Amino acid sequence: MTRTRRPLLPRPSLRFVPIWRRNLRVWRKLMMPSLLGNFGEPVLYLLAFGYGFGRLVGELDGMSYMVFIASGIICSSAMFTASFEGMYSAYTRMAEQNTWLAMLGTPLTLDDIVFAEAVWAASKGLVSAAAILVVASVLGLVSDARALLALPVVFVAAFTFGSLALVITAVARSYDFFLYYFTLAITPMLLLSGVFFPLQEMPEWVQALALALPLAHVVEIVRPLMTGSWPTGVGLHLAVIVGYGAVALVLATMLIHRRLIR
Repeated sequence: MTRTRRPLLPRPSLRFVPIWRRNLRVWRKLMMPSLLGNFGEPVLYLLAFGYGFGRLVGELDGMSYMVFIASGIICSSAMFTASFEGMYSAYTRMAEQNTWLAMLGTPLTLDDIVFAEAVWAASKGLVSAAAILVVASVLGLVSDARALLALPVVFVAAFTFGSLALVITAVARSYDFFLYYFTLAITPMLLLSGVFFPLQEMPEWVQALALALPLAHVVEIVRPLMTGSWPTGVGLHLAVIVGYGAVALVLATMLIHRRLIR
């Protein structure tokens, strides 16, 4: 008897929506502590670096350091929130609670499950970024209403970071494994992608490295929108972000299928 080969590309259906809603209902039970965790630390970074370090730095690129860093914190918050959800929370549902295996006993497919997890991670990243955007607006760090256009970009970026995190989840054997990804990938992106300092001031090899990763491209779109101008090279930046997300989603689906179904 011949085995049916799995299609190379994932084929999620609208059945991913009930999975997203299931995650939402679970999250609502822990919504307040979750929001404090996802929202509190980035705001502390914003206030501490903005007011403290900002007094030493003065202005960057014609704006106060507080304004400069606000857009970077929004981008990094979406990255951290989506990555955490795509690793720790998704791993719990996959390996500890066996929630995904239970779902596979229904008409749901693994493609639906993985896609739903990526969309859910993107939703969490969007909520975190939107909350910080509200705080930045209250503090007068947002130029005008075009900052709202940053939210769809943040959602796409959070989907990418959630998908990348699901790749790590697919090969992880314990929660400790995630520390390697945070140390070797997330932290370098945070420090080198223009979140805290202008990317143009970095050595050329650092700029090249940063632009080979998705976070720098997110910052390049979001920062102008928050500071009253229009970003340039949007097509290229979005292509990099979407490209990373598409490849990561395909790879995560394939690896998780191999792990759970073989």
